[in-house]
Amino acid sequence: MLGFIYRRLLYMIPTVVLVSVVTFLIIQLPPGDYLDTLAAELSDSGGLDAGTMEALRERYGLGQPFFVQYWKWISGIVLHGDFGLSFEKNLPVGDLIWDRLGWTFAISLLTLLFIWAVALPIGIYSAVRKYSFGDYAATFFGFIGLAVPNFLLALVMMYVAFKYFGQSVGGLVSPEYLDQPWNWDKLVNLLQHIWMPIFVVGTSGAAALIRIMRANLLDELYRPYVVTARAKGMSEFQLLLRYPVRVALNPFISTIGWILPTLVSGEIIVAVVMNLPTTGPMLLRALLVQDMYLAGSLILIVSLLTVLGTLISDLLLAWIDPRIRYQ
Repeated sequence: MLGFIYRRLLYMIPTVVLVSVVTFLIIQLPPGDYLDTLAAELSDSGGLDAGTMEALRERYGLGQPFFVQYWKWISGIVLHGDFGLSFEKNLPVGDLIWDRLGWTFAISLLTLLFIWAVALPIGIYSAVRKYSFGDYAATFFGFIGLAVPNFLLALVMMYVAFKYFGQSVGGLVSPEYLDQPWNWDKLVNLLQHIWMPIFVVGTSGAAALIRIMRANLLDELYRPYVVTARAKGMSEFQLLLRYPVRVALNPFISTIGWILPTLVSGEIIVAVVMNLPTTGPMLLRALLVQDMYLAGSLILIVSLLTVLGTLISDLLLAWIDPRIRYQ
């Protein structure tokens, strides 16, 4: 098992290096840079003269070659934990993103737990009770969850919560708690608000995993080893959990590799609609104004989540299925 983990960690190193290069390259692809965007925004008030533009470009290092800018950025991250300077805010990127990253990871982790708690039992029930009313109901709501965009579901739920329940919508706490220190009342108010973005972001993921779990389990329920175990007198519940569900979990667990980055990147529009203090609105604004160090750092973090999610799913699969770690 240790050898398996060691190999997976070695594979991550060139992957992360390549991801960082591609991330920085993507940020550089749009024509112009932050100063061009700033000059366009200030054009109505006279804009920036050529001397000021050149001085700012020299200050921010925007006139340097691509690999010089990349090395300056990635070496600062690796050696000093410095993600660079946000051009628009004129503040270190690390000071801007850590608070929002905390809320983003908290919502993403709770959403992941919600997805698993919903998808696993419903997927098992749909497979065991194939073509029953419950199976059809789960299938129907699963397709609805896949078809309805998250931002539209957010708008509908916000309207219903405000219209019929009188709940303040937007943000994670009510306006009167924004500047207050953390206490029991603020925590209760947070719990009254946070369930909505968790439900909205997790709906499509839960719907997809229900279908995956159902299909995987149906492939295993009628295998010869299941028939043999049933013929030996094993109870249906014990047989189900010990054999077919365990095998069907393999593709289920492998989805962690794409669920983690999808939760973080997929909440961008939802965060804008629901006014959440997460990285989504910040990333959108950074891309619009071409704040390359801020946008590049956020995209790099999302990309690293993909690599990390793949590593976690590989380790869990190796733990559940010994055949994988001995390959």
